[in-house]
Amino acid sequence: MDIPELESSQLVVDGSRRLTGPSLVWGETGAILDILVADLDIQRVLDCWHKQLDNLLREIDWVEPRFTHRRFENGCNLLLAAPIDQLYSAVLALETTWYFCACELLELTTESREQLLDDIRIQMQQEKNPALIKMEAAAADHGVDFLVDDETISLGLGAGSRSYSVEEIPSPAQVDWDSIHDIPVALITGTNGKSTSVRLLDGIARAAGHVSGITSTDFVRVGDDVLDQGDYSGPGGARLLLRDQRLEVAFLEVARGGILRRGLPLRRARVALVTNIASDHLGQYGINTLAALTATKLAVRRTLTDDGMLVANADDTEIINYLAQKSRQNLCWFSLDKSNQQVQRHISLRQCCCFTDQGRLVYFDGNSFVDICAIGDVPMTLNGAATHNVRNALGAIGVATAMGYTAAQISAGLQRFQSDENDNPGRMNYFMLSNSVQVIVDFAHNAHGVTAIVDTVRRMPARQKWALFGSAGDRSDEDIEAMARALCSIKPDHVVITELESHLRGRTLGEVSLIMKKVCLQSGLSESNIHLLDSPLVGVRYALERMQARDLGLFLALSERDQIIDYVKSR
Repeated sequence: MDIPELESSQLVVDGSRRLTGPSLVWGETGAILDILVADLDIQRVLDCWHKQLDNLLREIDWVEPRFTHRRFENGCNLLLAAPIDQLYSAVLALETTWYFCACELLELTTESREQLLDDIRIQMQQEKNPALIKMEAAAADHGVDFLVDDETISLGLGAGSRSYSVEEIPSPAQVDWDSIHDIPVALITGTNGKSTSVRLLDGIARAAGHVSGITSTDFVRVGDDVLDQGDYSGPGGARLLLRDQRLEVAFLEVARGGILRRGLPLRRARVALVTNIASDHLGQYGINTLAALTATKLAVRRTLTDDGMLVANADDTEIINYLAQKSRQNLCWFSLDKSNQQVQRHISLRQCCCFTDQGRLVYFDGNSFVDICAIGDVPMTLNGAATHNVRNALGAIGVATAMGYTAAQISAGLQRFQSDENDNPGRMNYFMLSNSVQVIVDFAHNAHGVTAIVDTVRRMPARQKWALFGSAGDRSDEDIEAMARALCSIKPDHVVITELESHLRGRTLGEVSLIMKKVCLQSGLSESNIHLLDSPLVGVRYALERMQARDLGLFLALSERDQIIDYVKSR
């Protein structure tokens, strides 16, 4: 029988899902339930849930019950640990427990308890897979990673991996363990700079002669071979990449959503990089504050091997505050400023860090200062004007060094990497058109990202500046206004505001554009210089038809990026 749905504004089930890897709350696999609570004491709700879950697990003979919770401002996350062959059962157990709990709190009569418990028992029996559990344990005993989904399991990673159907798992004794091993893997997370960082690190590895692979919000790629296109910044993309036996080293973009929905994609990473923390996507999965978002991003620490390295932005207050309460072993700070307090502390303690010094990128290995190259020799920094890309270069130096690359290899990779549509599509792509119009195309889609781009554009001379932007509808009014204010800080002569019809996400057509237009008017732009167009591509065409020699266009293209780049190149 289906679990009855309860209609209550006081207790709302906001979602439930399987956790297939380490997550924000803990390192267990299992299930999670998000609950929103209004006009009830959250502690009373939790006490009731703990009691109900304890009773239910005892009645269904759940082995080794382990459960916990996380409170947030307007509710709680409820978690139940489970072996990997009982994840659906764990979701069902959580949902059923919550039904009993909500009925008790709302003083409602429950449906047949025994029937609901029988449904869980049936699911547990159907899902049970002893061979899967034995192989997971064997992989741990042999010190290799273990990836699993509904159809496939794999032992080891990349060139050292072997994959099997879930329906045809051999016994551990039948596996040639000598041929199975992990490869170096780095996890890259943060609010902005993730895609640029994985692509840059991929470029360093390729320059060193390795078969490198990446996952990102754009594609999964091994060498020059794109395995699939789309947003693959979660565990699914990681499994697709890490099962490819050509792969020698991997760089995985890890987004907030993937961590919260399914957990982290593996358990044995060599390095984890946290680029920065800024307000974005707050209000989902119980993540309502920057502190909670920081904890979510820093969950990548759970995957590091004993000698694994965390590379973190020492110019980011949220990261500094979070790590102040944590162990500082195997931590590499990076900063734009050698005098940064965290950097100076690491130098005094003879711990690794990287920074800029007199126009150069420098790495301190704990004993000596290693000169990597001049900032001006790294094309994506635009001779240092693009400070956000200087930071991305520093983070990449920390990661690449921890993965064993030499200073010469890192320098070569940094100097080869271009800020163009080939090496880094949609990120600070610069074009000089035949009529001497300059164009920058970028994917920036939150206030922090927009600010980084406009800080660069502000330093660039131009006869007139044109700015084009739009926003997805799932941002708050305040976030949309912040993006518009950031863009207006370059004092554009013309602003093109574009609709994103495929990204309305609950808003009406024109609603976001009006919010942006209001900010532009408040910033002093005249209404005649604000142009509302139907799409980013239409907006780019409109702007380029009117721009003249020595004009500069900053086009923030959240959609139609490839078509826009093709059109700009045709000019």
